[in-house]
This record gives sequence, C-alpha cells and structure tokens, in this order.
Amino acid sequence: MEQHCSTETCSFGDQLTSDVIVCLNKDRMPERFHLHSAILRKQSNYFAKWFSENLTFTSESNCCIDVNCPVSEYEHYIKLLKLLYLSEEFVSDLLDSVKSAIGVLQASVALECGEVARICIQYLESVSWDENEEEKIIELAPRLGPEAAPLLARIHPADTSATKNVFLSAIRFATTVTTSCPPFADELKISAQEQVEYMLLEDDDSALITVDDDVMSEVKICLAKMFTSLEIAMKELPSRFDQSPETAEQKVLNCLADLEWITNVLPKMEMMQDFVSIWNQISSHILSVACEEKYSSSLWAIKLKLIELTGKALDAVGYGTVVLPASTRVQFLNTWLPYIRTMKPILDSKSLDDEAFPYKMDSDLCQNIEGAITSLLSALPSNDQADILAEWIKMTEQLKYPDLTEAFEVWCYRTKAAKRRILILKIFKATVLLIDQSSKLARRL
Repeated sequence: MEQHCSTETCSFGDQLTSDVIVCLNKDRMPERFHLHSAILRKQSNYFAKWFSENLTFTSESNCCIDVNCPVSEYEHYIKLLKLLYLSEEFVSDLLDSVKSAIGVLQASVALECGEVARICIQYLESVSWDENEEEKIIELAPRLGPEAAPLLARIHPADTSATKNVFLSAIRFATTVTTSCPPFADELKISAQEQVEYMLLEDDDSALITVDDDVMSEVKICLAKMFTSLEIAMKELPSRFDQSPETAEQKVLNCLADLEWITNVLPKMEMMQDFVSIWNQISSHILSVACEEKYSSSLWAIKLKLIELTGKALDAVGYGTVVLPASTRVQFLNTWLPYIRTMKPILDSKSLDDEAFPYKMDSDLCQNIEGAITSLLSALPSNDQADILAEWIKMTEQLKYPDLTEAFEVWCYRTKAAKRRILILKIFKATVLLIDQSSKLARRL
C-alpha cells in the first residue's frame, strides 16, 4: 500500500487505505488519525526519521505514532496533517488568516514539514500583521533558519537614509498650506504631523530620526513657508473679510494652527530660535492687522491664538531656551505686553457675558505667560526693567494682568543692592586713593 499511495489516491482519515495511526496527545487525551506512511515520509522529516528508526514497521502493522501537542496548538496540528495530503495550490487556499498560518507554521517546524512551512512563510510575507501577530512571528523566526529571511526583511528597521527621506516627506506635507488637495488630505496632514512628532520622540528607545544639517535645512524652509503663508493671509484678511468673514478667519486660523503644531516639534530639534526670531520680526505687522477697529468685535479665535503662540515664544526666551540680544527682548516685550494686557480683560468680559464663549485665556496659559514675562523681565538691563515696570504700575488699576509684583520687588532689591555696591566701591576707591597719596607724601618727606 505504501508503494502506491499518493495525494491523488489517498485521503486524510481513510481507514480502508491507512497503514499508520498518528496519536495527537493533548492533556493526556490522545486522538487518533488514520494516515498513510508514504505521505508522512514524503512531507515530514520528523515522520521520515521515525520510520527509519523503527525498522520493524510494515504497512500491515498499522502501528501508532505518538505526537505530543500543546493544547493551544491542537487545531493547527490537525490542519497541518490534513494539508500534507494537498497539493501546493490547495494548501495556499486553506491558509485563510495570519493566525492560522502562524499556527500551522509552528506545527510545521515541530514536525519538520518543509514544504508546508515554505508555503506558510510565503503567505505570511504577502499579508499584513497586527502587533501581536508580529511578536509571534519574531519568536518563531529563529527556528526557521534562512527561510525566515522574507519575514525578517519586513521587521528589520529601515536604514538611516530611507528613514530620513520618509521624515522629510512627512514634514513637507505636515506643513503644507495649499487648499487644492484631495478629500483625504486633511486626515493625511494630521497623520503626518503625528508621525513627525513620533519620529522625534525619545522614550525608552532613541528617536527614529537624527537631526542633521539636511533635516534642519528642510525644517527651516518649511517654517519660512508657514510664516509667509500667515503674512499673506493677514495681508488679504481685510478684503476677504468683507466677502466672507468666516472663510477669511479660518484661513488665518489654519496658518496659526500649523505654527502652533510646529512649536511642539522645534524644541525637540533645538530650533525654537528660528520660530522666535521670525515671530518677533512679523509681530508688529500681525498686531497692526488684528487690532484694526473693524475687527473690534470679531476674530476672537485669532486674537486668542496669537496670545497662545506668543506664550510659546515668551516661554522659550524667558527661560533661556532661546537667546536673544537684550534690545530684541525689550522690543518683543514692549510689542506684546500691551496687547496681552488689553486683550485678557476683554476676553474675560465676553466669557462672563456668554458662558458659551470659548475664547478665554485659561489659568494654565495665564500662569505660564506671567511666569515667562517675570523671568524675561528680570534678565533685562536695569533701566529697561524700570521703564517697563513704570508703565506696568501706571496701568495696574485698569489692567491687573499680568501680575509683575515679583519682578518689581526683585528690581527694587537689586537696585538698592547695586547702589550699596557702588557706594562701597566708591569708598574703596577713595580709600585706595588716600593711601596712595599718603604713601607719595611719606616718600617726599
């Protein structure tokens, strides 16, 4: 029977033609399957070795081969035994899921069924896996030897050049401002922004991307384009506002939202200096448009977003992330402090009048800006501090925010201490001069 049995003439479980029984042992409860030694020898090295080691076997003996099988893999072992009777094209058709293919592959490795294992690997290489399935494949790969190469090619990390190309493409799309995009562009842009942040994230693993000169150069180009788009949107705001206020405001808000996003990315690349420098350069123009009389009762979303972005810049400058000359810091503070002081009570009042009014400076934003201004102010030359504090005190009865009391007290203390040091220095110099004169007089005598 063994001589003539083949996949065409023999079928799984056919007791009439079977010459061997395979017992799958699960939880000490074996289940018997009537199979054919010719098929097992051909398809499985495991069974071929068994037959070669058991020389007393004959096709008429109908002996039993015990195979230990984990309970969790029992169904996969049965499926493997059935697949041994099928030709390659039918085997491929029966691998209908990644879970099934992994299970059969594990059984194939255990029973050394090379042809079925090869088909399983071919199937797995051509379909997608979820995270749990990938972990199982990684665990199984060392037992597959060179045959695992197609699977490992997908798991192996991309090289530095390929990763950089993906990052550059992603950040270009993440900072795009064009409106003529396909319907899925907004979702893709959000995804690109999220993945740019993820690639720069340093958690338990190192960041995926190395910030080299090429990356920094591309980010600077993207940042410049974003600011250019904002300037154009602000320049066109008056004319567009007359035609469609909502559309005009949304265009500016889109630009500001993109800039807000990139302020989360730039610190990871140590590039906040670029943002703050350009923001400082265009601040006067931005405010001249936003504060026009025609917008006195509108553009609240834009007005709040300007404060939020300025808060990012103040934080970077105030706490030393970005280093600017003292004159530039004074200019920046003198540009934005009056606007913030004026706008906060207006937004607060609107919020009190209408509980649904969404554009209010929350407590975290207020606290962060106040702390950053205090830190920034305390690092200015004394005379510049005095000018800003004098103006702040003058307006405090009407505009109570921000509270710069701490900066004021520090300035007073330092000024008095400085005068004391100067007085001591003058006394010291006078004493030195008197001693010097006395020495000269003594030498003459």
